[in-house]
Parts: sequence; C-alpha cells; structure tokens
Amino acid sequence: MASNTNNHLHKELKPIHLWGIAVGMVISGQYFGWNYGFEQGGTIGLIIAAIIVTIFYTTFIFSYSELSTSIPHAGGPSAYARKAMGPYMGFMTGLACLFEFVFAPPAIAVSTGAYIHFLFPSINAVYATVAVFLFFIFINLIGVKGAAIIELVATILALIGLSIYYVAGLPHVNGSAIFSDMSAFKGWKGIFASIPFAIWFFLAIEGGAMAAEEVRNPKKDIPKGFISGILTLATATVLTLLVTAGLGGGKGKPADYPLPQALANVYGEEHLLPKIVAIIGLFGLIASLHGIIIGYSRQTFALARAGYLPRFLASISKKGVPHWGLIVPGIIGVASAGSASFANALIILSVFGAITMYCLSLVSLFILRKKEPYMERPFKVSYPIVPGVALFLGIISFFCVLKYSVLTTNLSFFGIEIPLIAIILFVFGLGSMYYFLIGAKNIRPISEEFVSIEDITSPQKNASL
Repeated sequence: MASNTNNHLHKELKPIHLWGIAVGMVISGQYFGWNYGFEQGGTIGLIIAAIIVTIFYTTFIFSYSELSTSIPHAGGPSAYARKAMGPYMGFMTGLACLFEFVFAPPAIAVSTGAYIHFLFPSINAVYATVAVFLFFIFINLIGVKGAAIIELVATILALIGLSIYYVAGLPHVNGSAIFSDMSAFKGWKGIFASIPFAIWFFLAIEGGAMAAEEVRNPKKDIPKGFISGILTLATATVLTLLVTAGLGGGKGKPADYPLPQALANVYGEEHLLPKIVAIIGLFGLIASLHGIIIGYSRQTFALARAGYLPRFLASISKKGVPHWGLIVPGIIGVASAGSASFANALIILSVFGAITMYCLSLVSLFILRKKEPYMERPFKVSYPIVPGVALFLGIISFFCVLKYSVLTTNLSFFGIEIPLIAIILFVFGLGSMYYFLIGAKNIRPISEEFVSIEDITSPQKNASL
C-alpha cells in the first residue's frame, strides 16, 4: 500500500486478535494502580466501587459494540459522535479519547521502568522507561498483524501470571481481612472517592474499536472480541480484588506491586511465588503499553483523515501502519514518560479523558437510535435499559473523577503548582480554537468519511487477505 495514495487500513484481524488488543490494553490495571482505592474507601468501599464500575463497563461495552459494528471506523468514538452530534462534537469526543490514549502510555511506561529497576537495580528507571516506550513504538511500525500477535502473547502471559496468583492466593484468603476493616469504610464518600481507582481495572478496553477497520468480519468479530474481553476482565477483577483483600493487601500503605506484596504476606518475601508474579506482572504492563499505543495511533490517524488534524498524520506506510499518527503522539508520550514526577497527573488525565468519552459515546447511541432508526445495526444492545444504566453510572463516575481526582490534584512544573483542571480547560479551549480557525475548513464531507459495514468488508477485504 502506498504511503499517501490510499487511506484504508489493512484488514488483518480476527476475534482472537481483537480480544488480545482489548484485554491487553487493560491488563496492567490488574497489576497496579487500583489498590490506591483502599486508602480512599477502605476494603469495603473499594469493593463496592469495583462492583459499580464492573456493571458500568459491562453495560457500556455491550452498548459500544452496537456503535462499533454500526460504524466500524478507526476513529471509534469521534466517528460515532460526529455522526450523531455533528463535526464539532466529533472533534471534542476525539480529543477526549486522545487524552486517554496519549497520556495512559507514558504513565504505564513509568511504572514499567520502575518495575524493571525493581528487578534489576543497576538499570536507571528513567532510562528504562524511555527505552521501553521507544521500543514499542518501533514494534508498532512493523504492521498491525505482527503488533497484534505480540499483544496477544503478552496478554496471555499476563493472564497466566494472574492465574498463578489466584491459585496460590485463594486457599489463604481470610474473610476477616475483608469484612473486619469497617473502621476504614467512609460511606458513600469513600465509595465515590474509590471509583476513579476502580476504573483502572477496565480503562481502555474500548480501544479495540479503533482497530475496527482492520477486522476481517466486523459484523461478527467485533462483538465476539469485545464481549469475550469484558467477561475476561470482569472475572479477573473479582478474583484480583478478592484475593488481594483476603491476603491483607488492603492494610497499610498501598504498594506499587500489590499482588506480589499480598502473596508475600502469606509466603514471605523470599519465596519464589511472589517473585514469579512480580516478573510476569511486567508482561501485563507491556501488554497495556503496547495495546494503547495501537489505539492512539489509530485515533490520531482517523482524526487526521477526517480533516480535524493536519493531513500528514493520516499517511499510511507500506506496512499499512499510520506511521506519523504513531510517531508524533509518541514523541509527546516519551517526553512525558521521561518525567516520572508527572505519573499521577498522567493517570488522572487519562481517566478523565476516558470517562468523558464514554459519556459522549453513550449520548451518541441514544441520538442515533432516534435520528437514524433504520441504520444497519449488526449487533443491537437491549435498548434503552442497558445503555441507560451505562449512561447513569457513567455520569456518576464522571462526577467522582472530577471531584475526587481532577479538582484535588496539581501538577508541579518547575516549582509552580498548576491545577489539573486548568490544564484540561486550556487543552480543550485550544482545541476548540484550532477547530474553528483551521480544522472546520478542512473536514471531509460526511458522505466520504462514513461508509456502510458492507462497504468495508468487500472487495478490499478479499484483496488484502
């Protein structure tokens, strides 16, 4: 495929690849980050928050499957919002999605570098962080099928690590460690404060939709990949939280490695099992970093192809990869990852972008049901109950992220404390200015940007197999 003469991605992916991408994007959330919710709501508060978030993501993914099969487009949520609410809201939704997918990789890379430094103290954590990020940008340049296979292998290894953890930990789960911690339970305030951390169990699963144009049979394969993914993660979330809390992992100061620490409470720090889980946990971080890089490159490509961003970002290499859409945001990510002190702020920015995009996508579903009742929907969610529950819980989650994370966090930059909300308002304000001054003049007609699901399954499909 020529670099600039064709704006279609290669159709290489099967359901197992989509499952690997969707689960792989998220799997690091089982290994770190979520456990800081113990400090906010105690064990009981975090468990309730995780139940709320699991219900939200399950209903959301079923709703999202309808959108992604109806509009199998690399832009994912930006495409759905544009079709439902017009080009400006398409751009705003795409920008929210970029918040999630551009800021999550450097946060994960920082944790990966710290993990490597933990295992090999002679390696500088910052150097490891930057090297890992650059390595996986390079890996993504080889083509989506090769990248998806690597993602699949890393995801399976990470799931093996979780399985070892469950088998080793379940026999030692102590119910009193879970239910006797009522002193730390802070009621609904603690539950709401824990929700932003519980979101880490599932953050970025929707990124698989950005590979929708590269799926061989979108009608059947997208629902299979998404639904199997959410079932995998829901099961892992229940077991991870149950075992960690039951082994006393919710006590004391939260660790950067909650799973190995919980096993060490039972087996001792020098035992082989905690070390095995710690080593395999590195593959969980790698899987998420690699998968989300796939996601941000496709989102950048789609926004540029639509005309929202400079057109060179939509160029496709001979390998069928949106190389500039991969490299340019990657430069921002590498620069951010090199500053480990930004990690907490990067996580919050990513979560804020995600929950904003989720709510806008669900609103798009309701609008499209009214606006285009006869649009082909190969997969139909139970309407309006399932998307209604998802939107209700999404709004609650948005409130929690805004109140308990965004509004309470500052970013220290050269000694200056900058409120995170100011950064968000600045970026969205700057984005709006760019849209009205430049982007709106370059947007492709909607008739060129959107095609039916039948159009993308043939004949290009046969030509690329």
